[in-house]
Order: sequence, then structure tokens, then C-alpha cells
Amino acid sequence: MHTKRIASGYGKKPKWVVTPRGPHRKEESIPLLMVVRDILKYADNAREARRIINKGMILVDKKPRKDPRYGVGLMDVIEIPKTGEYFRVLPGKKRHVIKKINEKESNIKPCKIIDKRLVKKGRIQLNLHDGGNILVDDNKYKPGDTVILELPDRKIKDWIKFERGNVAMIVRGRHSGDTGKIDEIFPGSAIHKSLTTMGDLQTLTEYIFVIGRDKPMIET
Repeated sequence: MHTKRIASGYGKKPKWVVTPRGPHRKEESIPLLMVVRDILKYADNAREARRIINKGMILVDKKPRKDPRYGVGLMDVIEIPKTGEYFRVLPGKKRHVIKKINEKESNIKPCKIIDKRLVKKGRIQLNLHDGGNILVDDNKYKPGDTVILELPDRKIKDWIKFERGNVAMIVRGRHSGDTGKIDEIFPGSAIHKSLTTMGDLQTLTEYIFVIGRDKPMIET
């Protein structure tokens, strides 16, 4: 396994970390080895962390992941069946954070629709932020909207439009991790990107992730 010694940002001393691999972008994911050893502190060293992961003791979105390099990313649900603990990956100011959640919330996962396309038999494929996709028959879903998926089968349980009045979270940029209601959406142009305003905050629309209507559907 290729490793390199760098400052991980999760402790005062440099840590041995691995390059993440998986559906999320590398720069926006955390290897399971780091989650187990450096963040959750279930292991004292990489060898112990690998043993825990290799035994299938760590679930991501209700499925065991046995690759220490598997990268967890935004909105993923991490489960430790042996301890009965559940966590969600959320945006922080400098990097993603791991937040403890309850069992009920661990059964859902918000996914942002990045784009969609027409496929065979007139069906529509929704491409999601976590690298996955879903086939639907209804053309009502739009890029920027959020679908709430049931885990582990990833069936659509709910759908939240990207529109004024709904609750959103900023997932990138200097306001990453902040939440609020969408006040205004300013369309983009050939020379300017679309902007969204939430209270006193304004950010690129592509940084917005809708997470609820009157209130967030997840712990933030």
C-alpha cells in the first residue's frame, strides 16, 4: 500500500495516511484508516486499524467496507455495529468532519443531483454527488435538487427542491459548514457564476446543498 508521511490535520503530530480511493473526489474524502485510527480513535496504529476494517467491522452506507483506503465523503453514513454508533460525514471549515448521529437518521442519506440524462427506454438517470446514480421515470427532478435516499437500497424516500425558502448547507468555500434558508438565487451568465444568498452569506450556487424545507432533515 502506497503511503506517505504528512500532517493529517487531525492531531498535533504527523500521521501515516493513505491516498483515498472510491466514488468521492480524492481531495474531498477521508480514508477509512484515518477515520478509524485518527478521528474515532478505535485503533492506536495503522496495523490495528487495518485489522478492524479488514474484518468488515466498519459499515459505510450500511455496507461493510474492507479496504483501508476506501474514502468516505460528504453525507456518507459510517456505522460501527459492535458499539452501536453511527456517524455522518459533514462539511467543516477546513475539512470534512465526522458527526455522531442517531440510529434513525443513519437510515437516510441526502444526495445532491449533479446532472441528469436520458437513457434507454426513455428513463432518466440522476447522477449524484457521491458518484452514484439512480434511474427514475419522472422528469421532475432537477440538478441542484436533493433526493433523500433510504439505506442501504438507495430508494428515493423524499425530494427537496433547490429553491427559495428551503434550508441549505454550504459545503465548500470559506463558509463551508454554515446552514440557513435560501433567500435569493442569482442566475449565472457566460462570464459570471450563479450565486446564492442565505441571510448575510453569499456563495457560489454550486457550493449549496439543500437539506430540508422548514428545518434540516439531518443533524448539522
